[in-house]
Amino acid sequence: MRILLVEDDEDIAQRLIDGLTQAGFTVEHAANGPDGYTMGLDGTYAAAVLDLGLPQMEGIDVLKGWRSADSKLPVLILTARGTWAEKIVGLNAGADDYVTKPFHVPEVAARLKALIRRSSGLASAILTHGGIELDTGSNRVMVDGKPVELTASELKILTHFLHRIGRIVSQAELTDQIYTLDESRESNTIEVYISRLRRKLGADRIKTIRGLGYRMD
Repeated sequence: MRILLVEDDEDIAQRLIDGLTQAGFTVEHAANGPDGYTMGLDGTYAAAVLDLGLPQMEGIDVLKGWRSADSKLPVLILTARGTWAEKIVGLNAGADDYVTKPFHVPEVAARLKALIRRSSGLASAILTHGGIELDTGSNRVMVDGKPVELTASELKILTHFLHRIGRIVSQAELTDQIYTLDESRESNTIEVYISRLRRKLGADRIKTIRGLGYRMD
């Protein structure tokens, strides 16, 4: 799952990038408000982690800008501010949840996964479809009752499919799930991962829609 992190503190940002990547996310980082605002409008992120105290443009203004542009991006706000009133302001501006600094990265990861599930209309931490069972908390996968080992990239692609059952997913969309913007991208990477997933999950579970991408029915 590809998420946007808008945080100006380099140490906090790196700690979140490392921890969220380990939790299965692909993280894009913006270090100031204007960059975060622009990146958040492109519609390709599953969720955003937004600091309220940002340079050049306050986090609240970034959030209000997204909501004014009719963005439905799930947003988890980070705040070092201690009063409940600041949290209420963030929620009233359109945030979906908040975490107060200092925080534990696993809690941020768990809250993000919950936000993404809710935005997809899913309540449980376990995603199931056609004999496939994915526990988003532990990243364990079962196929027809048997455990299956997936690589981190395969897991990201499967998670993306399970949040989009019945929808066509393009190669470009899948590429965005496993690479950050500054990483080099091999042209045939997605075909390789889809082939591996078909071997592990079953050949008929991911269909190729010629000229458009793939679909898990």
